[in-house]
Amino acid sequence: MSLADAIALFMLMALVAYCLSGGADFGGGLWDLLAFGNEAPRQRRLIANALSPIWEANHVWLIILVTLLFICFPKAFVTISIALHLPLTLMLIGIVLRGAAFTFRSYGKAESSRARHWEVIFAVASILTPIMLGIVLASLATGRVRAPLAAASFAQNYVWPWLAPFPIAIGVFALSLFALLAAVYLTVEAKDRSLREVFRRKALAAAFIVALLALGSYFLSAQVAPRIERGLSDRWWSLPLQATTGLAALVTIAALWRRCFSIARVAAVVQVALIVSGWAFSQYPYLIVPNLTLAAAAAPRQMLRPILAALLLGTAVLIPSFLYLYRIFKGEKAPEVKI
Repeated sequence: MSLADAIALFMLMALVAYCLSGGADFGGGLWDLLAFGNEAPRQRRLIANALSPIWEANHVWLIILVTLLFICFPKAFVTISIALHLPLTLMLIGIVLRGAAFTFRSYGKAESSRARHWEVIFAVASILTPIMLGIVLASLATGRVRAPLAAASFAQNYVWPWLAPFPIAIGVFALSLFALLAAVYLTVEAKDRSLREVFRRKALAAAFIVALLALGSYFLSAQVAPRIERGLSDRWWSLPLQATTGLAALVTIAALWRRCFSIARVAAVVQVALIVSGWAFSQYPYLIVPNLTLAAAAAPRQMLRPILAALLLGTAVLIPSFLYLYRIFKGEKAPEVKI
């Protein structure tokens, strides 16, 4: 394994960690928007209490990912940040608006019209951000992301590479995955039986939608992202990956059906982690298909070597710190957050 490969593996782990933590936060925003009826205030209160202690910390993984891309793969960073600046900007706006709306809603009067406006902004931003994240990641596999051409129009350079059926499908797929994670997590968070049943039904519905979107995205990839399609079908690891992912999905559904919520949470985490990893392994060794590999985009070895050492040392501090954070705010004796 080269230095570039090792750092790319850390980037993948950061992306997976962000999907499993921050992604579930975004999924919670979708369920906040879809909360109706007499139980809606209690559902929103549960979502807010689940998010409040840790949602800011979860963005650490995204910061690590972007920082490593900027320092260790500058050619890829330049190409991505220019060619995909529109969805990246929308994603950034969504992250900022979501955080601001969540804070202002939490400290405002719940009955005021202004608080309801912040609720809508929080929910819409929570939906926009994962869709844009999925669009950006999918666009890298289509072969349409490249340095802008002087002879091409603005739309040809900056719009059509990502505003296409496959990236949009993957964006919606990402949102459905995050919604599944959020609903499964909330079945564990809920102490009230009726609330647990509400999110159990939501999780089962999300699992069904995830399965449909996964199938549709796979067939779309054969047309516009053949490397992804081949990676998920023709590599030596394709069948074990597909089988394990499918098994995790079935365990998630079965555990939800039988109300074994802790098992469902573990299985959903495995399912999402394998899906994200499958995309990365299928695209390897490319950062941007078909012209920019990890080796071609990597910074000099003199830069990569100390970065890798810092990552190893930093991980030894970061992981225990996160585990301690979750133990404090998510343990049995965790303080209740008043919203």
